[in-house]
This record gives sequence, C-alpha cells and structure tokens, in this order.
Amino acid sequence: MLRQILHDMYVDPGVLAELSDVQKHILFYKMREEQLRRWREREAWDALAEADGLRPPKAKRASSKHIQWLQGADGKVWVWVMGEGPGDKPYEEISEELIAKRARLQAQKEAEELWRQKEAEITKKFRDALANEKARILAEKWKVEMEDRRAAKILEERIHEEFKRKEEEERKRGEEQIRLQEERRAEELYWTLKQSQLHYQASEKEEREWEEQLRRIKAADEERSRRARCAREESRRHSLRAIQKGTVAGLSSMFQELGQNHEQDARFCPQVPDSCPPAPVVPDSRTWERPLRPLCRDVIVRWFKEEQLPRRAGFERNTKSIAPWFHGIISRENAEDLLENMTEGAFLVRVSEKIWGYTLSYRLQKGFKHFLVDASGDFYSFLGVDPSRHATLTDLIDFHKEEIITVSGGELLQEPCGQRDSPPDYHLLFE
Repeated sequence: MLRQILHDMYVDPGVLAELSDVQKHILFYKMREEQLRRWREREAWDALAEADGLRPPKAKRASSKHIQWLQGADGKVWVWVMGEGPGDKPYEEISEELIAKRARLQAQKEAEELWRQKEAEITKKFRDALANEKARILAEKWKVEMEDRRAAKILEERIHEEFKRKEEEERKRGEEQIRLQEERRAEELYWTLKQSQLHYQASEKEEREWEEQLRRIKAADEERSRRARCAREESRRHSLRAIQKGTVAGLSSMFQELGQNHEQDARFCPQVPDSCPPAPVVPDSRTWERPLRPLCRDVIVRWFKEEQLPRRAGFERNTKSIAPWFHGIISRENAEDLLENMTEGAFLVRVSEKIWGYTLSYRLQKGFKHFLVDASGDFYSFLGVDPSRHATLTDLIDFHKEEIITVSGGELLQEPCGQRDSPPDYHLLFE
C-alpha cells in the first residue's frame, strides 16, 4: 500500500480520513522525500545530458533576497506592541498625551515667536519716544538755563518714570494677549491633530488586521515545520529501530526499489529485442483478482478467507484460538464504544473497510487513536507510521507491546479489548 502511494503520489481520501495527524504528517514527509529523490535523479540525468551535449545548459538564477527577524532572549521573534508591554500605559492614554504635548509645544513655539516680535515693537516704540523727548528737552534747555536745574532734573526723572510705567503696562497687556492667543492656538492644534489621529487609526486598524493575519500565517507555517520535523524524526527513529531489530532493511531500500523502473532505463539505455516472443499466458478463471481497494463487505470477507486465513491472521501464536484483541468488520464508532470504559493502553484490531489490511484502535487517556495496518503484500506494517515489517499480524502486536508506536504519543499496547456480544463480530470471517 505504501509503495503504491509513493509510486502514484496519491492518497485515497477514504484512506486519508482514517489516518491520525501524526500518520498524515509522516506519510506526507515520505511523499516529499520521494519527490526530492525523483528531483535529484532528474537533475543528475539533466547534468549528464548537458555534459554529453544533448541539452543546452540551464541559465543560472539570480540569488534571491532574504530577510532576518530580530530575536529575543527566548530565541523567538522579538515583538513589542506599544501599550501592551508590562508597565506600559494604555494606547489611548499614550495617544492623548502625545497629541496634547505636540499641540502645547507647537503653540508655545508660536507664542515665543510672537512675543519676540511684540517685545521688539514695544522696546523700539518707547526708545524712540524717550529719545525724542530728550531731544526736545535739550533743544529748550538753553531757554531755561537760568531756571532751577533741580526742577528740570525732577521733571526729567518723572517723565522717565512715566514712560517706564507705561512700558510695563504695555508689556503686561502684550503678555496677556500672547497667552490668550497661545491657548486658542493650542486648542486649534489639538483638534487638528485629533482628527488626523482618527484618520490614522482607521488605516492603522486595517494594518493591524493585516499584521494579525500575517502573524497567524507565520504561526501556521511554524506549526507545519514543527510537525514535519517531528515526522522526519519519527521516520528516522523507526527506520533505525527496524534495522536494529532485523525486521526491515530500512526506508531507503524501499525508495531505491521504487527508483529502479524500466521507463527511466529506457530513456538512456537501448533496448535489445528478444529473439523469441514470450509464451502467451492463459488466464485461470479460478484465480481471484483482488481489486485496488475494498468495494464491499463480501469482497473483504473473501479476501480474508483466501489470503489472511492461510497466514493465520487473527490467531494467537502457535494455537488455534482467536486472539482476544481481534475483531471483525466493525466501524470506528463501534471500536470506540468498546474501548470507552477501558484504561489507557487498551487496544483492539479490526478488519479495515478502506484498505487491504486492518485498523488498530488505541485508547488514550482522553480520546482514541486509529492506526492503519497494511496487509496488501507479504508482510504487516503500520501505514505511514512505522516502516517495520512483520511476518504475521501477531508479530506486529507483540512487537509493540514492548516498543512504542510513535515517539510523540508513546503508545504501548497493554490490555486487549475482547468481544462484547454473542455471536462475536468476526463470525462471518471464520464460517
């Protein structure tokens, strides 16, 4: 079954629905590994063809640009959202303070500029008036030389004080006017910035939604990468364990067998015609040709009787007794009902309606798992999970009573789930 899937690069939807998430990831990893093997093989053939001058060399592609994310102390992408960090003020409060501060600084800057102009005008006004008054006094001084100089001095001081008082009053009025103008300008700038903020928040909301969508996509990519990494580690662990146990030569040999097909050999190697044609094959009407997949229960029963009973599938080792974990053609729902009241580690094996093989239903602490067992060839192995091959179905079950099925789940077969009804649900298979 696995060899057929990797050859066709296609998984039947019914079979895919029976696989767990771990099985799906490992199966897709193997399919991707087979794609890479085919791609490398094609690249090698293309390089050989270019070396022999049979094909023009490919144009080199320009190097693509890359981006690198800034990472924090935890090794993850560093992200800081203003207003959401520990000790940060709410975003609305920070925004209000920034707007008020910007308006106040702008108004203060404009007020300082106005005050410099006003102060220059006041200083020039009273300086010119004082200079004119002094000139007038000096011009008339020759007429009053004989008068009391002290009286002239007192008059001059009184005039100077009067001008100084008027200058101070003018300054106070100018400062009050500038202050009122500064307040009005600050209020105008505040509402202008507030309106700009409302427009900015509308566009910022769309940008946050886009960033949130980008974050979810990135998180989904990281989760897929993590699952693919776990699938690669799971496949590598099973391959090494299978080699150590001596049950299979490893997954690489399977891919090598898939790569050795006559079509690729025919592309570069000439075929030598046979001297004599092969003898015609006379079809035997008594031989049953198995369909590609189970079509109905009658076909499954016939397959079990003709192919599985001679291999003692469902029997205990070296006895004529049916194994307590073996069940007939029952649905996933019926299997989960049987395992419902049992503890973690309980299991049963039922005849599958999706593939030529079986389904191992396993009881978790919370929930269930279902593993497809491929029996389409001369061995028994988990489809998409464990490449280990076993000569009998009982060998597979006994093997996983000591060895876990997957690293992530740690499934170890402990307590078999027997029959509940009479007659047993497998009676049609042994009639």
